[in-house]
Amino acid sequence: MILGNPHADHRGGANAVGAPVQCHADDRENVEGDGGAHDFEFGLLPLFVRGVTRKTFSAWDGGPLPVADTLAEGDRVGDFEVVHLPGHSPGCIGLWRSSDRLAITNDCFALFHPALPFPGRRPRVPHPAFNWSTERCGESIAKLAALGAGHLLAGALRPAHRRRRGPAARRAMTLRAQHPPGASQGRGSTASS
Repeated sequence: MILGNPHADHRGGANAVGAPVQCHADDRENVEGDGGAHDFEFGLLPLFVRGVTRKTFSAWDGGPLPVADTLAEGDRVGDFEVVHLPGHSPGCIGLWRSSDRLAITNDCFALFHPALPFPGRRPRVPHPAFNWSTERCGESIAKLAALGAGHLLAGALRPAHRRRRGPAARRAMTLRAQHPPGASQGRGSTASS
C-alpha cells in the first residue's frame, strides 16, 4: 500500500488492509507517529467547523503504521513514476504515468474547502490548517502543472480533465501556485517544521 501522505484521511483504513506500507522517506516518522497531526492548526479553520473537524480526523485515524519501505522521486511503482510534491506534508507524493499523461496527485491540490466540502470549480492550494508548508504546496502545484497532465486524480472528490478545461486548468493551477490563498508570512515558510 502506498501512502501519498500520512494524514488520517489517507492512513485511516490501512491497518485493516494488512498490506505492507510504503511512503516517502520524509513522511516515515509521521506515518509511524501521529500522522502529521502536529502540523495541523485547527485554529485557522472557521470556528463552526473546528471541533467537528478535529473529531472527524481522530475517528478516521487507524493509528501509527509500520513502514515496510520508502519511496523517492523517480522511483517506479508499476507503470508509474513517483513525484515528490512536498507541502501538504514533507513527503507528499504523487504518481505520474507519461504514456497517457495521468497524474495521481494525492493532496497536492484541493478541489474543496474543508469547511464547505462541496466540489470546487478550480484546483487550489490545500487549506493552510492542514499543510506542513503552504509555500511548498504552491511550488509543488507548479511542478505538477509543468508535467502537462491530461488527467489529474486528486486525493478527494472528482478527477480534473484537461480536455474538458483546456489550458485554463493549467493557468489556474499555476496562478494559485504563485499566489496561494490563505498563505501567511509565518505559516508555510520553507523553514523546516
